[in-house]
Amino acid sequence: MKQKERRPGQKKTSGPSGESRRDDRAGRPPKPAARPAAARETVREAAVPAAAERPLTTRSGERPTERVPVILESLGAGDFHLIDSGNGEKLEQYGPYRIIRPEAQALWRPSLPAHVWEKVDAVFTGDTDEEGSGRWRFPKAALGETWPLNLLGVDFHGRFTSFRHVGVFPEQIVHWSWMKEQVEKAGRPLKVLNLFGYTGVASLVAAAAGAEVTHVDASKKAIGWARENQALGRMEKLPIRWICEDAMKFILREERRGSQYDIILTDPPKFGRGPNGEVWHLFEHLPLMLDVCREILSPKAVGLVLTAYSIRASFYSIHELMRETMRGAGGAVESGELVIREAGLDGKTQGRALSTSLFSRWVPK
Repeated sequence: MKQKERRPGQKKTSGPSGESRRDDRAGRPPKPAARPAAARETVREAAVPAAAERPLTTRSGERPTERVPVILESLGAGDFHLIDSGNGEKLEQYGPYRIIRPEAQALWRPSLPAHVWEKVDAVFTGDTDEEGSGRWRFPKAALGETWPLNLLGVDFHGRFTSFRHVGVFPEQIVHWSWMKEQVEKAGRPLKVLNLFGYTGVASLVAAAAGAEVTHVDASKKAIGWARENQALGRMEKLPIRWICEDAMKFILREERRGSQYDIILTDPPKFGRGPNGEVWHLFEHLPLMLDVCREILSPKAVGLVLTAYSIRASFYSIHELMRETMRGAGGAVESGELVIREAGLDGKTQGRALSTSLFSRWVPK
């Protein structure tokens, strides 16, 4: 799920490894005419390295075959589903709570009557910019800061943050389900690298399925939240390395060490500013990040997954970059959008599709 969504008390500035959330893991929410862009804020407080730490690798060979456009759709799962959307907002169910949050891409009118929208537990109000903070209003009764949630059999904490997000990007479940399946059928322990790992839900899903996981996020708050989630599910013995560091610096060091991973998930922010004024721009620095990720993929790698939030671009921009990055590696690159479909009050009545982000995924075959 985000850029990525950030956690309570997080700073507005963040580097490539953290959410701005968001995401994460960020820029302002897109205007209605923009391409898919979920407002995703991240809590990461990363230093942003210079993109010129090493030149891009010159690659030869055929580009991977392509599958486009691919729409990966979720109707909800576990304790989450999208009830309705419209008028620039979305009505969601997160466990026991019904929540309203801003959604710039919901240009249509709500399908459900006003009285349904009025019976909510929490409404995000205030600044709707991704970089802006706001507050939660609780129409029925004051609620605690956190509450338990579950997705794909993993327990974690939802949290009412000042950046509108609640600790998970549920649209990412399509990637997590794919990853879980790959890990379970591999017949060997896969090594998974989760960059910009946010609250650790993906890392816990992978580890519970049998993977050895390295989780990287530049925010101490994010790592702390992830460890809380691990403890909530009594999963402390699972093989997860929690790394609080800038993502780019980490993978460059892993490349020098000769480390390798079978699956890499990466979800960088669109824009970030480090504590010393360093600047990260997705369009400028993403090529190097993917290039390094290619170098640390194992010979028997299962996949490289990129998600991009809040960017004014077609999925083809990251699709063609991924194909160039994986030139000579064989396999296929599939790219498109992640969408969540409205599921009504019962969680089963299909409605309209809400686009949340762009993605590109390389798979060996």
